[in-house]
Amino acid sequence: MGNGNAAARVIHDLRGLVARAQPGDRMPSVRELTARHHASPVTVTEAVRQLVAEGVVEARSGRGTFVAAVPVPERAPDLSWQTVALGPRPPGEEDMQALLALPPADAIPLSGGYLDPDLQPAAALGAALARAARQPASWQRGSAEGREDLRAWFARQAGGGLAARDMVICPGGQAALSSALRALTTAGDTLLVESPTYLGALATARAAGLRVVPVPADADGVRPDQLAAAFTRTGARLFYCQPLYANPTGATLATRRRAEVAAAVRAAGAFLIEDDYARDLTIDGEAPPPLAADDPDGHVIHLRSLTKSAAPGLRVAAIGARGPAGARLRAARLLDDFFVAGSLQQATLEFVTSPAWARHHRAVRTALRGRREALLAALRRHLPQLVPQAVPRGGLHLWARLPDGTDDVALAAAAANEGVVVFPGRPWYAAEPPAPHLRLTYAAAPPDLMDEAVRRLSRALDGQPASS
Repeated sequence: MGNGNAAARVIHDLRGLVARAQPGDRMPSVRELTARHHASPVTVTEAVRQLVAEGVVEARSGRGTFVAAVPVPERAPDLSWQTVALGPRPPGEEDMQALLALPPADAIPLSGGYLDPDLQPAAALGAALARAARQPASWQRGSAEGREDLRAWFARQAGGGLAARDMVICPGGQAALSSALRALTTAGDTLLVESPTYLGALATARAAGLRVVPVPADADGVRPDQLAAAFTRTGARLFYCQPLYANPTGATLATRRRAEVAAAVRAAGAFLIEDDYARDLTIDGEAPPPLAADDPDGHVIHLRSLTKSAAPGLRVAAIGARGPAGARLRAARLLDDFFVAGSLQQATLEFVTSPAWARHHRAVRTALRGRREALLAALRRHLPQLVPQAVPRGGLHLWARLPDGTDDVALAAAAANEGVVVFPGRPWYAAEPPAPHLRLTYAAAPPDLMDEAVRRLSRALDGQPASS
């Protein structure tokens, strides 16, 4: 007989013995079972291993095999007390969970904040990390601020307004932003933000107990006159801004407004957090320099992340500031997690200073241009009313204005039922949204799926109730 039949006989025999035995009783040895069933020791051992995996018997080293103890049924846990102990749930959690949720396998993603895996430099990053992992120094305790050579690279990227000593390496942009808000504010302070603005900034500010006040923005970025008025009215000392390819709108702060925004911040004696997350995602032309490059008196807190432009797993960012603000940021990061893993810092430095980084830039620029144009073409074909008036010159998203009266949250749910994932505009506003929008991401799906994605979105929109 074959080994399979022999194993089945051994398993059947042991099950019968277990049924008649008590927990803790000894089972026959492998030698006994081998002789009884005329099977090889290997076959018997595999049969016993299977029953051990099922929890029927248990093996005790050097003593043999025994009938497993019958588990005592546990009472259902009562966790209801936690609702009283924890109190109200922090605002914004649901929106952040939805933003980071993975799309179903059969859906076309027009949402998400990262590059499609096909556009990520996984091979180059993996090779760099493998080399870094073999270096003993990568596993030693490093400086709390991060490697000086990596900090120097980030400082150069900031345009020369900051030095390596001003920078702190962080495990991603979200961690850097959270540290900055805690270091520079106390609960009850006011944070000014562009309207709309990055959902993660809103959630982090609310979790820190800040009062969030929106400042109107348009296709040319935040409006300087409204920013100055908001500083005067609220007494705020901090403004969070994405001056380059803002998420979700894709707007870039116009050249003529840069000096006016800086003047408003200076006049208020305030700080501006410059979230430069998309500097490596330029599609058309060249990106303007960071605001930190022209900041002689230390008003700009510069934040630069590599996660969006490389891969979600590259949790490396830097935040920089001068003077006492910089000291407070360094202290906050030390309290949070001591330092970023040395191997990841080493791999990041190797990657961004190698020819692979420039090749990745070129490939991403070409790919994003193709995907953006494919999405725009599909919108013009099937949903021309959703084509944005201003097309962003970089970044990952289009900000699509919906017809008046459309429930953007309900539309996003209906689109998901049609097999296309989009994100509603409402959560990106700190106050009431002036109009319904969708954020449509062109980086997460290939060009040949854009037409079908918009077809599905069109069916979802057609099924929405007519506005009153």
